[in-house]
Amino acid sequence: MPTIDTHSTPAFITLEGIDGCGKSTQARLLAAALEHAGCAVLRLREPGGTEISEKIRALLLDPANAAMSETCELLLFEAARAQLVEEVIVPALAAGQVVVCDRFYDSTTAYQAFADGLDCAMVRSANALAVGECTPRLTLVYDVSVDEALARRAARAGQDRMELKGDVFQESVAAGFRAIAKLEPERVKLIDASAGVAEVFAQTVACVRRAGFALSDADMQAALALEQTEVA
Repeated sequence: MPTIDTHSTPAFITLEGIDGCGKSTQARLLAAALEHAGCAVLRLREPGGTEISEKIRALLLDPANAAMSETCELLLFEAARAQLVEEVIVPALAAGQVVVCDRFYDSTTAYQAFADGLDCAMVRSANALAVGECTPRLTLVYDVSVDEALARRAARAGQDRMELKGDVFQESVAAGFRAIAKLEPERVKLIDASAGVAEVFAQTVACVRRAGFALSDADMQAALALEQTEVA
């Protein structure tokens, strides 16, 4: 899957992986560490982040919409993304904020192209249409086995429409993310997410540091302490 032909945005970080990989926890930790370091941080999720995008999210994830076609799904994800980029991400970056987003267009590539089997060129064009020149500087992919991810999701209440697509689908998604990381090693970093939260966060911080973000050990520990307090 060729990359989108555009320049990366210096303060834009995205986190990716299969459902249950732990990326949402890592997004919280990373945002907290960056804030402790003195950055103005905006943490977002996809699909969602605006009133319109959240309404589209509800449609996409509702298990009652099992009849939704792959093409309809693709276009809805892109519509939610386009609104988020224009309404929230671009203004935030222009204002000097660091944007940390839980999923972005690599999810569409992994889910809709690699797993659903939609034409790669079509998905690439749809992604480019939705994001324009808003490309992440750094993308972290949290790699974990489907069995481990399923065990983690078991603690949640219910499953959304995407999670209900099954283990074989999730395996294809995971393979898609690994392929993206192999194709774009400068931007996309694969992280072993099978370890505990603190160990995975240490890998996250190491990748973020190598990308040019100044995070100290104190920033990392402050984020972990805050996460433990919130969980308790």
